[in-house]
Amino acid sequence: MIKRERSALPLPRYVLRKVSAAGLRFYFNIPAWARAQGCPMRNEPLGTDYDAAVRRAETVLLPAFDSWRSRGDTDALVREIAKAGTLDWLFAEYRADRRFTRLHVQTRRKHEAGFNLIGSYVLKTGERLGEARLASITSAFIDALYEKLVVVSETDATGNVVTRERRTTINDVMRSCRRAWNVVSRRDPEKVPLVNPFARMGLQSSNRTTPTATFEELQSFRVKAIAMGVPSLATAALIAWEWLQRERDIFATFDVGHYRPKDRPHAVRVVHSKTGEENWVPLFDDKGVALYPELMAELDAIKRGRIGGLMLTRDWGERRPWPTWATPEDADLTHMRRKVKRIIRAAGLREDLSFTSFRHGGFTEAADADLTEFEIRAQGRHRSAKVLPRYAKRTMKQVAEGARKRRAARTKGENLSESAAPSLSERRNQDDPSA
Repeated sequence: MIKRERSALPLPRYVLRKVSAAGLRFYFNIPAWARAQGCPMRNEPLGTDYDAAVRRAETVLLPAFDSWRSRGDTDALVREIAKAGTLDWLFAEYRADRRFTRLHVQTRRKHEAGFNLIGSYVLKTGERLGEARLASITSAFIDALYEKLVVVSETDATGNVVTRERRTTINDVMRSCRRAWNVVSRRDPEKVPLVNPFARMGLQSSNRTTPTATFEELQSFRVKAIAMGVPSLATAALIAWEWLQRERDIFATFDVGHYRPKDRPHAVRVVHSKTGEENWVPLFDDKGVALYPELMAELDAIKRGRIGGLMLTRDWGERRPWPTWATPEDADLTHMRRKVKRIIRAAGLREDLSFTSFRHGGFTEAADADLTEFEIRAQGRHRSAKVLPRYAKRTMKQVAEGARKRRAARTKGENLSESAAPSLSERRNQDDPSA
């Protein structure tokens, strides 16, 4: 039997070849099952050079991927493969440090995304920035890189090139790199330059704020969600509006047992995991009148058919939870957010709205209703009033109400009405008899 010769050179795991106008190009492609489980790595182009593509995949990407699969058991291997004194090595050393491993899984994922973005940046020489020596990375270079990364151009559905700013994202990336440099510098000062090029960058926060939904937009969203067969999202939006709960707590924490339990049939337990606080929200006033009649009717109906588990689940099939979990503490709400965006578009609402917009709308409604800062903080369980302006947006009604209260305070001291107080021209006439 004649052995046939190979028509193409072998490739490492998850490396694909594609034909382009410039010839063969190689790509590292994360499998779909890994992305579904929350793998922080991203697909990466490996260029046109076969040897360089194979070396990159086998010495950096696959060891990092295997490290993620083994929950860190192969991190030592990754550190050995990454050339000492390079940026890849710096990131690997930081991943192995207790100050990284003790972070919340969502924080670790944010750091990983930043390391991948910076490390995979291709220099003019064709080399990745991750392969560059730490001594060659200067503050001037990082400042120039920041300006390049902060603006990104994308092609929309109609083929138009849209340029947008992603300042918040790149600010987080630079902070992640700054932290890694500082930590590893303490671990191994002989290999890490003293001057941190990611420090003292004068990062400015983005002016973008989370869009706030109006009550009319909330109603339109709920109607469309029910029409599209996902009433659980309609209920979730109302919970965010009424109880000011974050999406993670609504979908990943809110349990059937939290709502009107036997020992507290007239209250609901609202959890705020971000601040580490919870509170019991009364469902009736002193006269027994329901405070949230629409929401309570929907939750009562759900609880009648449920014994336990999460209150809000998907509205089809086996009624699985909306989130998926890469780890027990890491709830991924990507599927929910995509479904919410489809509903927003189908309802003809503003494109920039998101699920979080309904929570911000609830805060703003509370401010418009003249709730004090203490009352708003009690509902949202914020420890400081400094963060309230992020949620309770300033509105014309608040400005007008403030003016009304100021004018009322002016006349209260003399118990005079606004009309009883003499005007400026009247006082001048009284002072000048010849007038």
